Amino acid sequence: MATGSWPASSHPSGVPWSALARLVRLHNQSGTYLLLLPTLWALVFASEGFPPLHLLAVFVAGSFLMRSAGVILNDLADQRFDRQVARTKTRPLASGELSRHQAFMLLGLLLILAASLLFLLHPLVWWLAPIALLLAALYPFSKRWIHIPQAVLGVAFGWGTVMAWAAVRGQLDAPVWCLFAATAAWAVAYDTIYAIQDQEDDRRIGVKSAALFFGPSIGLGVGTAFITMLCLLWAAGWLAGIGWAYYATLLGLGLFFAMQVRQLRGSITPPQAFAMFRAHVWAGVAVLIGLLAGLSG
Repeated sequence: MATGSWPASSHPSGVPWSALARLVRLHNQSGTYLLLLPTLWALVFASEGFPPLHLLAVFVAGSFLMRSAGVILNDLADQRFDRQVARTKTRPLASGELSRHQAFMLLGLLLILAASLLFLLHPLVWWLAPIALLLAALYPFSKRWIHIPQAVLGVAFGWGTVMAWAAVRGQLDAPVWCLFAATAAWAVAYDTIYAIQDQEDDRRIGVKSAALFFGPSIGLGVGTAFITMLCLLWAAGWLAGIGWAYYATLLGLGLFFAMQVRQLRGSITPPQAFAMFRAHVWAGVAVLIGLLAGLSG
C-alpha cells in the first residue's frame, strides 16, 4: 500500500471511518462541552441574556471542530509517548491504525471548516482566531517543558470566551477577562483530576503534569484553582450587574468543588478520576443556567 493511502476498510469507499471517529474522540465529547460551555457563558454575558441563534450555532460548530483538531494535534505530538501509556496505546495513531498523513489530512479539513465560520463573525474575531490555533498547537508540547501544562490548556480554552465576547460586542470589556481567567483556572483543576489516570505512566516516560507536580498536595492545588475560578466568576457577575440567582449557583458550585477536593485527599483510582472529570460538564451547565436566571431576574 502506498504511503499515506487509506488502509483497507469494510466501508465501500475504503475510508477507515471508525478509526477517524476514534481519532477525534467522537465517542467522548466531554472535551467539546468543556470548550463550548465557557463560550456560551461569554455569549450570554455579552448579550445580557439569550444570545443570537446564529452565534450559538457558530460557536457550537466551532467548538466541535477546534476540539477535534486539538486532539489530532495532541496525538500527532504524543504518538511516541502514547505507545507507552496503557490508556492511550490503542489510539489510532499510536497503534498504527492510521498514518500521520491521514491525520494531517483530517486536521486540514477541520481547520478549513473552522476558518470558514469566521466569515460569519465580527472582524475582530478574525484577528483573535490565529491565537486560538497557536495555543492549541502549543499545548501538546507544553507537557515536555512546563510542570503544569494544564495552565496552557486553560489559556487555550479560555480564549474561546474572548472570541465569543468579541463576536457579540465587537470589543473586549472588563468582564470577559474575568471569564477568560476563570475558564483557565477551571481547566487547570479538572484537567489535573483527569491527569491522575496517567500519573504512573507519565512519571515513567518523563511527561510533566500538574497531578505529578502537586503530588500529595493535589487537593490543595486543585482547591486553589477552584477558589480562583469562583472568585473570578463572582467578579464577572459583579461587573455585569447580574442578579442573586447567579451567585446562589456559584455557592452551590463551591459545595460541589469542596466535595471533589475532599475526595482528592484520599486514594483515587483512574475510573474515579475520569468520573470526577466528566462531572465538570454539569458544573459548566450549572453556571450557564445560573447566569441565565441571574440575568432574567
